[in-house]
Amino acid sequence: MQRFDFDLFVIGGGSGGVRAARMAAQAGARVALAEAAELGGTCVNVGCIPKKLYSYAAGYAEAFEEAEGYGWKLPEAPQFDWPHLKTQRAREISRLNGIYGSLLKNSDVTLVTGWAQLVDAHTVEIEGRRHTARHLLVATGGTPFVPDIPGREHIVTSDAMFDLDPFPKRLLVVGGGYIACEFASIFNGLGSKVTQLHRRAHLLTGFDDDVRQFLANEMGKAGVDVRLNCEASSIARGPDGFVVTLARGQQIEADTVLFATGRVPNTQGLGLDAAGVKLDANGAIAVDAHYRTSVPSIYAVGDVSTRVQLTPVALAEAMVVVDALFGKGKRGMDYEFIPTAVFTHPNIGTCGYSEIDARAKFGEVTVFSSEFKSLRHTLSGRSERTFMKLVVDKKSDRVVGLHMVGADAGEVVQGFAVAMRAGATKALFDGTIGIHPTAAEEFVTMREPMPG
Repeated sequence: MQRFDFDLFVIGGGSGGVRAARMAAQAGARVALAEAAELGGTCVNVGCIPKKLYSYAAGYAEAFEEAEGYGWKLPEAPQFDWPHLKTQRAREISRLNGIYGSLLKNSDVTLVTGWAQLVDAHTVEIEGRRHTARHLLVATGGTPFVPDIPGREHIVTSDAMFDLDPFPKRLLVVGGGYIACEFASIFNGLGSKVTQLHRRAHLLTGFDDDVRQFLANEMGKAGVDVRLNCEASSIARGPDGFVVTLARGQQIEADTVLFATGRVPNTQGLGLDAAGVKLDANGAIAVDAHYRTSVPSIYAVGDVSTRVQLTPVALAEAMVVVDALFGKGKRGMDYEFIPTAVFTHPNIGTCGYSEIDARAKFGEVTVFSSEFKSLRHTLSGRSERTFMKLVVDKKSDRVVGLHMVGADAGEVVQGFAVAMRAGATKALFDGTIGIHPTAAEEFVTMREPMPG
């Protein structure tokens, strides 16, 4: 019987990889994890965590603006200190990196620093040294995609946005996905003059159409210059920053040009060909329902393979793999009714199906929606509004889509996601007492369906 150095070797120290390594080790397996950069992956270092911190920072500008309506007289105009925010963020991320390291160490996971490459179905090479394992798990995440256009060397991606120097007075954001919208909102709040270009007619492809249109309107009211059906064709350095030429010939000047035009699986340089691991049509590692690749001993989870690029999804997939290899093999992953949030200003929270997707899957649906000025803004002086929507399967009365654009939308929708996974009907929503006065109560008080 072949002997291996480890029972499981994990490539990638992001959320999915660290979770798999820890849980496998706690189940009694001999585990190693390889990471070439800081632990925590995209989410901790250049994704969810720092982005949310910067979103909070941008929110204070709104709070200062609103304070006067509630009787607060600020003695002078607040001053934003960009270097201080960057320092504070770096300190917090460093703390989280250390926590991830401690979690691995305390679980007796062997941490190997360096770039890992697959040699064969059971062998990994790092810095010239080879390690063998009965099972290998690839969890290398994704990386920003940058189109090949003239002047692409002047482009920055989302990874660079947290440490820009100096702070951009004029920011051009190219893209219409959630990353593009979040950074447009954040830097607008921090004081940049932000222009956002998107080549399609609406932002946020894949989200509910009403949500997409409502958010674009709210971002525009807040100061973001949203330009749809626009595409950048080239970038050049000008006398005062960068000059971006659009496909129609117009030009825009900016201090920083962010391309947030999607992410691609991080599969380059991993030796996947050498090990016989196949990729799918999108360049992601192809896996079956149990996250096994075309090589039976090699698994993949997270953004390098999944159809849903969310940190909690990577964590859940990692747990399925660990349970299959070192547990009872009963854990599964259900991709229906995954809640998610977009930290724009205002926030988006959503769970389940868009109206269009619900009609395609369930046939007849009933739609309820509400738009209103929240109680907070009756005195704040701001014109921000809140939008809520429920999509109900007419046959079963089950709520199959829940969408919100407004303050703390993610916090609100998380709880409703539990109810939706439990099969809550519109009748149950209607029979639930609301918490008054809150925006969230609107979800249990909507009674009149939309026509059509």
